[in-house]
This record gives sequence, C-alpha cells and structure tokens, in this order.
Amino acid sequence: MVTDRGRIQNVSQPQLSETVASLLRDRIMSGQLRPGERIRLEEVAQETGLSITPVREALLMLRAEDMVELQPRRGHVVAPLSRQDIIDVFSLQGHIAGELAARVATGITPDQLDDLRQQHERLRRAAQARQVSRVEQLEYEFHRRINRLADARKLSWLLRTVTRYTPSRFYAADPEWRAGMIADHEALLDALEARDPEAVRPVMARHFTDGAERLVKHLDGLGVWNE
Repeated sequence: MVTDRGRIQNVSQPQLSETVASLLRDRIMSGQLRPGERIRLEEVAQETGLSITPVREALLMLRAEDMVELQPRRGHVVAPLSRQDIIDVFSLQGHIAGELAARVATGITPDQLDDLRQQHERLRRAAQARQVSRVEQLEYEFHRRINRLADARKLSWLLRTVTRYTPSRFYAADPEWRAGMIADHEALLDALEARDPEAVRPVMARHFTDGAERLVKHLDGLGVWNE
C-alpha cells in the first residue's frame, strides 16, 4: 500500500517497481508533477522508503509509456502532456468500458445484478461518509466486477492498461465527482437490469467524459500544459 505521505508499506518485492510507477503516474496525471519537471531517484527512494533499484525500474516503465523522458545532464523529467492527451485517454477508456458493460447487459443474471447493487450501496455509503480511500477502492472493485462478467480477457486487459492513467485519488476526493459517479452507477445498473446494451454505452461514455472534463479543468487551473 501507499500512505498519504507516499511511503510504501506492506508490498512484496515483485510489486515495488509497479507501485512506485503507479504513484508517479498518478502525480503526473493529476498535475502534482508537471511537464518538464525533474524526477530525482534519490528523493523518490527516500520518500517511499525504498532503495534506488525499484525507483529506477519504475522510471524505466514510465519511459516506455512516454510518461517521462531521460534528458542529458538533467536525468528523468516528466514528458509533455496536452489537453488532447487527456481527452484521448478517457475517450478510449469510455469506449472499451462501454463495450464490456454492453456485453454484460445481454446476459446478466439476477444474482449478478444483486451483487453489483450491493457493491454500489457500499460505495454510496462510503461516498456519503467522505471516505476517500474507501471510495477509491470500491469504485475500482465495482468496475472490475462488471469487466469480469463480460468474459472478455483481452478487452479487459486493454482497459486495465489504459485506466492506469486515471488519477483515482484526485477523483475520489472531489465531492462533485462522487455525486456524479453515484448517479452514473445507478443509471448503469438500471440499464443492466433492463438488459439494454444500447443504453449502457452512453452511460459509460458520460462517466469517462465527465472525468476528462474535470481533469482538464483542474490542470487548466494549475497551468501545467506544455503546449
């Protein structure tokens, strides 16, 4: 796990590099690390309580994703990011998630729907209680359950890959996003109960479009664009 201070605890050795990469990825996408900003290995290692090795491996992962660049005499810096990048990533998320959910709508059972409604109720209570970490966790679990029901391993893998670029803590901490998320989930559950795949797709698209708009507005306010 990663604490609010960024220190990594209770994580097995094979997971360390990916956990550091996830931490840095989230900071880049939420504007805490800005395009052109240098990422110092020693500082990240000290903050997370790790050795240099998993931090270096994490930066190699992020270089492969074009999230960071290695520049002469500067080391690792955050790669350029644009508004269109955000829109593209979230549009792709919405399209894939919509297709997965549409497949679920054609064959969902009453027991499966009841399980999703129970998960949504837990999420709703956490949102009302402003439990940010729990909202983050339960939102992830809600969508993961839907994706598993689709029984589309490769498509689900693609979605997991692209959703790595969603700064989930940023959203979970936003009360307006939490309210919109609850409304979107309720509309999604109604469409699933109606077994209406064509109603599912626009709900999912709206869910991710809203996320893109909120993030772009946030980054606009921070003035992070390297354009």
